[in-house]
Amino acid sequence: MTIQIYALLVAAILPYVWHFASLPLKNKQLGGLDLNEPRARHGELLGSAARAVAAQANAWEALGLFAAANLAALMAGADPQGNWALASMIWVAARVLHGVAYIADIALLRVACFFAGLAMSIWILLLALG
Repeated sequence: MTIQIYALLVAAILPYVWHFASLPLKNKQLGGLDLNEPRARHGELLGSAARAVAAQANAWEALGLFAAANLAALMAGADPQGNWALASMIWVAARVLHGVAYIADIALLRVACFFAGLAMSIWILLLALG
């Protein structure tokens, strides 16, 4: 069960990683942040700054499905040492690479990592079904 908990920890932290990665990029483009309305100027962002903000949003979205899949597997009594652990490790690798590829503008790798992460969440749900 330890692998899954670490994977969930990474999943919960990734949106913040991409947020902090976006800060210098946003500051460079926008000349600083508006602490009163920090999201108001996101539509003005271009390039890597816009992609870093999008990577953060996508990480939040992926977290929900991954967390739900893990909860379902736990409730169903799936074997934590088997394929569930493998799927969790692959999910972490895919999602970390997804954010890196997103910010670096490597579209094909980003899309492949997105689908790999999605497939792992679905696999975990299928493991919960038995």
